Amino acid sequence: MTVSPCSAEFFVYNKELYQFLVKKRAYCIKNNCTQIASIGLEIDSVDPLVVFQKLSASNKLNFYWENPSKEEAIAAIDAVTKFHIEGKERFIQAEKFIKYNLGKIINFCNVNHSFSQPLFFCSFSFFDTNLQENYPFFPATVFLPKWQVTRKEKCCILRANIKIDADLNIEKTLKILWQKITSINLLKYDAVDLDNSQPQFIKNSITKSSKFQRSVLSALEDIRKGTYSKIVLADALNIQSSTPLNLFKSLNNLRQLHPNCCVFSTSNGKGQNFIGASPETLIAIRNQKLNTDALAGSAARGKTPAEDAKKANLLLNSQKERHEHSLVIDFITQKLLSLGLLPQVSTPRLRQLSNIQHLWTPIIAKVPRNVHPLQIVSQLHPTPAVAGVAPEVACQEIRRYESFERGLYAAPLGWIDAEGNCEFVVGIRSALIDTSTKSSLLYAGAGIVPGSDPQKEFAEIQLKLQALLKALT
Repeated sequence: MTVSPCSAEFFVYNKELYQFLVKKRAYCIKNNCTQIASIGLEIDSVDPLVVFQKLSASNKLNFYWENPSKEEAIAAIDAVTKFHIEGKERFIQAEKFIKYNLGKIINFCNVNHSFSQPLFFCSFSFFDTNLQENYPFFPATVFLPKWQVTRKEKCCILRANIKIDADLNIEKTLKILWQKITSINLLKYDAVDLDNSQPQFIKNSITKSSKFQRSVLSALEDIRKGTYSKIVLADALNIQSSTPLNLFKSLNNLRQLHPNCCVFSTSNGKGQNFIGASPETLIAIRNQKLNTDALAGSAARGKTPAEDAKKANLLLNSQKERHEHSLVIDFITQKLLSLGLLPQVSTPRLRQLSNIQHLWTPIIAKVPRNVHPLQIVSQLHPTPAVAGVAPEVACQEIRRYESFERGLYAAPLGWIDAEGNCEFVVGIRSALIDTSTKSSLLYAGAGIVPGSDPQKEFAEIQLKLQALLKALT
């Protein structure tokens, strides 16, 4: 059922929806409980990024997600219920929170579409606690949005999640719902508002070149001693701009420049957003089939087809890069086996992006019903691609070498539905944007293994940072 402007009476007079809410409110009154009505309706096809720009507020939780090559996009606005936690139990507690609230959700949906379910949106930090006292994001955040607009190809679905208790004003609720649908339908011909201003920037690298190179040399010595076999060291670029970065312009740039990546943005409801375009899927599950990426080993793209082919061939045949890549494959397969999954590993190939190319090996597995997606996320994070080998030892050293809080950088974020379908990416090629202070922190890292050259590793990070800055502005 498509809700269009010509059916203005739908929510005013629709007896089925009205009676549904009356019945559920009566149940809540009788049992002194709270439920969540999740109302799904097909609407006119709109650009979820336009919806996100028009309806999201900086003082509310929100989440944006888009895979341009798959023609999938989601805008999640405000929270009907949310959960914050830190510590070693964060994945377990987040799973319990999702399961508890799934028990409270009652569906009212006339849409039979795989992408139409209510979704829980999750973001986790790299470490389970923040050392930086004023870091703006919790180590774990999960929320169910009040408003969710999903688009798959040309099919567009609005999901309204409404708290039902004894105080629910049904008439007012239906009026708000109708107003929201009307306002969203009016956006179907709109594009993202792009200001043409060119802000001035002051750029400061958090880690100076000389210090980073000394860290690489120290790490190589640790590797020679056998402390670990790989470590990923990151740098951050602090940007102070004359005017606040336009979040929506940045997201629009990212989806155009990186159509084969997952473009994302998550907010803390206090004016800060963590955004990026990740090439790395941590896990994606559809109908109990899991896909994950082993993504490690990098090289720049060539300026001509011949140069590009030469660089690609060197990457594919580099003993150093292939070794770094194999560490990630071995880690992922062992972790999946420990959960009782049977991973199938493809042949390594290239993942070519606009300015960089990676060695990439897709891995698939069937997921039993009793294995929750967050159990897999907790096992796979952090992978050697963003931490090192062994990850536990590498993570201790990362905090010693790096002088900034990683926070959400290189950490899992994504969504989960009631059927166990989900998608989580690794938050790389990312930035923390603070519109209130006109500042941004851009992140990038490089894997250090035997044979790493300190100057080349620093140059690789600067290449990634400059490409990200160009995309954001």
